[in-house]
Amino acid sequence: MKVTVDRQRCIGAGMCLLTAPAVFDQDEDDGTVVLLDAEPPPGAHEAVREAVQSCPAAAITADDR
Repeated sequence: MKVTVDRQRCIGAGMCLLTAPAVFDQDEDDGTVVLLDAEPPPGAHEAVREAVQSCPAAAITADDR
């Protein structure tokens, strides 16, 4: 899986961090998404998919390759 984020699109809702904290974080200054792992292990894939679905700004994409 390859994960990408669009920080310009992010509104800082934090759903990604709540759903997949091993893959996402939030910038302390502006609250936008920080990608911690662009190629997470298989055990994190379901949480990443949930984060993609729950992002209100559609700022996260995941390609299952």
